[in-house]
Amino acid sequence: MTPNTATAQTLTEQTGARTDEAAELIGGARERIDALDDRIIGLIQERMAVSAVIQEARISSGGRRVNLAREMEVLGHYRDALGKPGTALAMTMLELCRGRV
Repeated sequence: MTPNTATAQTLTEQTGARTDEAAELIGGARERIDALDDRIIGLIQERMAVSAVIQEARISSGGRRVNLAREMEVLGHYRDALGKPGTALAMTMLELCRGRV
């Protein structure tokens, strides 16, 4: 028995599929999801940077760090596009983007 044999799992075991065909489909789809997640994380990081620029400009001009009316627009946009879970997603994103100045 090689060292990897004890811990290695077949693709079927990794995916919970009952056939090799389904396991291959799931494995490929998971790779695509991982790539999409990487892109989403990158976009959120970019949004955080843009938000920091906006906050810095607002604060340096004597304004407040957060514009609640704008945040309500963002929440509504996400809710309209994704339903109620979109609101929770937007809240998390806004939380990530606040106070980075």
